[in-house]
Amino acid sequence: MPRVGTALRELRGAQKSAKGVSLYSRFVNRPAGRYLAAGSYALGLTPNQVTLVSAAFSFAAVAALALAEPSWGLGIAVWAALAVGFAFDSADGQLARLRGGGSASGEWLDHVVDCAKLTALHTCVLIAFYRFPDAYGVGGEGAGGARPGGWLLVPLGFQFAAVVTFFGGLLTEKLKPGPAPGSPAAAPSTLRAVALLPVDYGVFCLVFLLLGDGALFRWAYAGLGAVAALFLAAFLAKWFRELSAVPR
Repeated sequence: MPRVGTALRELRGAQKSAKGVSLYSRFVNRPAGRYLAAGSYALGLTPNQVTLVSAAFSFAAVAALALAEPSWGLGIAVWAALAVGFAFDSADGQLARLRGGGSASGEWLDHVVDCAKLTALHTCVLIAFYRFPDAYGVGGEGAGGARPGGWLLVPLGFQFAAVVTFFGGLLTEKLKPGPAPGSPAAAPSTLRAVALLPVDYGVFCLVFLLLGDGALFRWAYAGLGAVAALFLAAFLAKWFRELSAVPR
């Protein structure tokens, strides 16, 4: 295990800035990813292989959500697979830095998997609502007279907000000029880290623990979707303002 211990020590000094990162990612997901990166390094895995491991866990959870009737056991399994996949998603970048830097193809693969995961997850919530309307309470009388078609719009709206936020943030990061060489890194804001918790992917995954009660899951999921839409509007305004200040 000396190789793992050495990797952990090096990784502690090679972490990305905590600016703009929620408390969950900062204190839960990144530390978990650090251990996974050290273990992957000891096993001789490449960052791209770790990305594919992340994808395997994430898409296994997505498939189970779409295919199996909701239950408490399914909820625990889906949450656990998504959480492990998210931790491996952090590990691939940390492993790349440990190995001396990533590659353009590796960054491309990471972002493609992230986008596919977001799109598939909300699509499979929609499929689950359609396949098991009574279990989720979206089937007419079981939903207080609500039509199933109305509830099928909720995952579509959530998917729209999540994907546009992902793409908009990524594009803003690419278009904004980086800090001047030698400039001090901005201190992370605790208030911002707390405020970002509702739209942190790791926090979102917790909602699947409610799958044993379909109606409770439905309302919690819809509530998070509404929050995601509000954050999207705020993010778009902020990003447009920041990019408008960039000299042409």
